[in-house]
Amino acid sequence: MRNLLAGLPSDLEDEVFEPILEAEHVRIERIVSKGHTSPQKGWYDQQEHEWVVVLEGAGTVLFEQGPEVHLEEGDHLTIPAHSRHRVSWTDPERVTVWLAVFYL
Repeated sequence: MRNLLAGLPSDLEDEVFEPILEAEHVRIERIVSKGHTSPQKGWYDQQEHEWVVVLEGAGTVLFEQGPEVHLEEGDHLTIPAHSRHRVSWTDPERVTVWLAVFYL
């Protein structure tokens, strides 16, 4: 057993992506951010669906076709496959911990 809020990385110069589980049709990651955003060039355009929840902190996801969705602790969002999106903001003052579930 492992606590998703324990062992957070101390070096957050870059956003940290950590695999939790990988199986044939599902992948779960813990993502740790602090003021990070998606690269300015391009959009995420994933082949799989994504369900994401903010466990700690806050962040904003911008969809190419609108809207911009702000997420606080406990908020979750489903991102359908090929919905072009990016993270436009994460809290620069505190760590944001996301749990992302990618599935077909």
